[in-house]
Amino acid sequence: MTEDIGKQVCVIIAAKDAAETIGKAIRSALAEAAVQEVVVVDDGSGDDTAGAAHRADDGTGRLVVARFDKNRGPSAARNHAIDISTAPLIGILDADDFFFPGRFGPMQAEADWDLIADNIGFIHHDPAQAVEPERFEARSRQLSLVDFVEGNISRRGRPRGEIGFLKPIMRRSFLIAHDLRYDESLRLGEDYDLYLRALARGARYKVIDHCGYGAVVRANSLSGRHRTEDLRRLYEAERRIRLTPGLLTAEQAKAVARHERHIRARHDLRHALDIKAKGGAPAAVRHLLTHPLTAPGVLAGVLGDKLEAFAGAKQTQPPVPAGKLRYLLPAVPVARQ
Repeated sequence: MTEDIGKQVCVIIAAKDAAETIGKAIRSALAEAAVQEVVVVDDGSGDDTAGAAHRADDGTGRLVVARFDKNRGPSAARNHAIDISTAPLIGILDADDFFFPGRFGPMQAEADWDLIADNIGFIHHDPAQAVEPERFEARSRQLSLVDFVEGNISRRGRPRGEIGFLKPIMRRSFLIAHDLRYDESLRLGEDYDLYLRALARGARYKVIDHCGYGAVVRANSLSGRHRTEDLRRLYEAERRIRLTPGLLTAEQAKAVARHERHIRARHDLRHALDIKAKGGAPAAVRHLLTHPLTAPGVLAGVLGDKLEAFAGAKQTQPPVPAGKLRYLLPAVPVARQ
């Protein structure tokens, strides 16, 4: 028996200084027949984000725009949107992204899930240029906690494609039953943290290959400007999950520990670079000498960054041609007649 999503989806958009992009995001959500409500939370923007959001209204009464006077972060904005919305299914849309038409139909055809995500098409060119995603063979699979965690460890030399980028629909009833909300101390990896805690509590996470989400790759995105402190908070949140008695199996705990070390290494490298920026190379060397356990990871990170920069300088062609998409999930295109 398949699910009947109908008009039951609440689309949540946390927005900070997104006046230029929020309109397209909202219009793409309101165009979906499955959407019952769109809730935008202007997270203390310094521009006309709230006004741009109101101007994108289609007059159906489905758009709600709330505003924080001061920036509180994406977790707080999304939690507020969850609290003031009512639809049984919750979907996240970033303020500079959009839905491709018909996103929810293929999800509607699936059963047995608490979270369900579709493929993401990354747009590396001008998002105003019309583009349609490939049609893929229908395929779905359940994502285990270990699969999810391992899929969020980035590899050097490859395009970033962590599974945590997926934007699943979540059942409100599951979040309520397990008292799950976004961790408001996090400004980086808040999605990863929520999905990890859901999986740890038995969530059925299904993934399909159909592409319905368009993610615009921007050099100045908020996610690309995370702080050293954000990395520290993320690995500490993950450690709390790993050390919660009875929450994870031994195999799950080992996978979480691997990801935790991955984030800790990124933090240690960023922390050393911060010290160098403030006190010069001698200060960074003193730091490594007094924290010898971090030294191998920091040196490996510096070398890796230099090799990546060198490889990038040698590349003369863009990795993704204009008008084309890079997909997060590998999938089999439908044969064209």
